[in-house]
Amino acid sequence: MDFTALLLSRLQFAFTVSFHIVFPSFTIGLAAWLTVLEALHLATGRPAYRLVFEFWLKIFGVAFGLGVVSGVVMGFQFGTNWSEFSRMSGPIQGVLLSYETFTAFALEASFFGVLLFGRRKVAPWFYLFSTAMVALGTTFSAFWIMVNNSWMQVPVGYVVENGVYAPTDWARIIFSPVVWVRFPHMLLASYLTCAFCVAATGAWYLLRGDFAAEARIMLRMGLYLAAVLVPVQIFFGHLTGDYVHDYQPAKFAAIEGRWHDEQPASEVLLAIPDPATESDRYAISVPVLGSLIGSLSLTSKEVGLASFPAEDRPPVLIPFFTFRIMVGCGLAMLALAWVGTYLGRKGRLERNRPLLWLIFLSFPLPFVAILTGWFTAEVGRQPWAVYGVLRTADAVTPFLTTRAAATSLTVYGAIYGFIFAFGVLYIHRLLRAGPAGGLVLPPAAAVPDRPMSVVDQPLPAGARYVPAGE
Repeated sequence: MDFTALLLSRLQFAFTVSFHIVFPSFTIGLAAWLTVLEALHLATGRPAYRLVFEFWLKIFGVAFGLGVVSGVVMGFQFGTNWSEFSRMSGPIQGVLLSYETFTAFALEASFFGVLLFGRRKVAPWFYLFSTAMVALGTTFSAFWIMVNNSWMQVPVGYVVENGVYAPTDWARIIFSPVVWVRFPHMLLASYLTCAFCVAATGAWYLLRGDFAAEARIMLRMGLYLAAVLVPVQIFFGHLTGDYVHDYQPAKFAAIEGRWHDEQPASEVLLAIPDPATESDRYAISVPVLGSLIGSLSLTSKEVGLASFPAEDRPPVLIPFFTFRIMVGCGLAMLALAWVGTYLGRKGRLERNRPLLWLIFLSFPLPFVAILTGWFTAEVGRQPWAVYGVLRTADAVTPFLTTRAAATSLTVYGAIYGFIFAFGVLYIHRLLRAGPAGGLVLPPAAAVPDRPMSVVDQPLPAGARYVPAGE
């Protein structure tokens, strides 16, 4: 086995996953919010809801397309770089990915065209139904991916037959308690990503003095949603920590920066872990808190990394710091959401320019939290591809060379860099244009085989708002 090829393959998968996850984490939440906007428009008849819907539908279309493009190639890596992993886990993971196709992709493909082109061709209730089905499709996609990854984290419901993992209990695999902790955690993260992006956009428009009515809808709805969801997300984050504590004690010890068994255990708030000396430098810790967090006990014994063989320990620095960055982002979002919601209820939010600036600058926080949370989960799982069962070093393609791995990593980097630059610039262009004063109906040139024509047309002169159903 070529260890350099192994390292490059890990870097390549980490790069493509990190790039890809940015787009689904945004569009899953945005699809759900579009459903809420459409329902509010039908219930109230308020034109501003329709304008905001049409505005974010354009951005959803671009982000959704970029997510599909960046995600398609990831499947090929299982065959090119991780063929042993595919061979051994294929009877389980191949089926789960097929379920994603049959449920998530089927719903999205069936109703996404209605969402883009069917406003004037279907009844208002059916258009709302189509929007909800697209949102449901994105949710199904997240569900099956989390089922797949959760099986890698805590493999259940299988036996080893002829060197492969054969499923014996699909109910245990799909309805594992780990799935029903991690899936809501990821889904809430997507909703919060949408909420803060929407609120940040509303704050930006208010700072510029543009689109006042629509900006207030974005700002207040985004902050109100975040104010409710962040505490729920923190709760599910704690439940996720419980599963790591129970099923992946080495990862939990790395996250905590705990090198030796402690009873009761302290909680290391900040430090610089030093693997060479198996100690934490400049540690700031709180006595007993580690036992309380880990086991809800004041006297429990918590295991340290030194209790595990060196070859079974995850890298410490990455999960230790990424976990704390994720928690810091969550606390910052909680503070902004609660303060913004309070001032919004008092009618003082729109006049508080320092807070508007903070809300505007907060839009990267949920993306950073998702990426660092993902790094914590995936790097902390090492050295296992399937935890406790299949080592990452044994999952790589045996005949993969350093040259081949380096070439594919370079090509992926160049292509993804171009996609990211295009996507960011195009979405920025749409954001700068804002929700136009008239309704942007699909222009005459917009047809299903040219979906970008929906977002790439200037507003026609004399465009007017068209009530739903006209």
